[in-house]
Amino acid sequence: MNPDLHDADSTGKFFDEYLTEHGLRKSTVRKVILEHICRIRGYFDVDMLHGMLEADNFHVSKASIYNAIELLMNACLVVRHQFTTQVVYYELKSAAAGHLHAVCRCCGSVKEIRSDRVARLMTDLKIAKFSPEYGSMYIYGICSKCKYRLAHAKRQKNKQI
Repeated sequence: MNPDLHDADSTGKFFDEYLTEHGLRKSTVRKVILEHICRIRGYFDVDMLHGMLEADNFHVSKASIYNAIELLMNACLVVRHQFTTQVVYYELKSAAAGHLHAVCRCCGSVKEIRSDRVARLMTDLKIAKFSPEYGSMYIYGICSKCKYRLAHAKRQKNKQI
């Protein structure tokens, strides 16, 4: 079964099957966390997810969120991204497939770049004695805003000399 991972119903059913197959408890906390993750279009971190849950008057500890996310990663429903050393982000696996991540090394902003060529490359990639499940690519550099800001600062410094 390969659900549309933004569809909370089919994703929930897939997750229920995973929990049953692995003899794990089907808790309300796990269900609500997954439903909230399915509402997010893009990256999220634990603080953002915790804030969403709190705003909906669903009080749960961050430790429970971390545990649920770990379980969702094991179920191959969520993937982890660490673009910089400061923050870990997560994303639904279906949303993570087939795009590049351009990460600014100055400000840490992340831009998704969708490319049919990259998607085809990842699909066609054959690796001996290995079965790929999904892929993600990171390109580090400087965004246009930071490049402009650095050039402007350099010009200002040169004027002072």
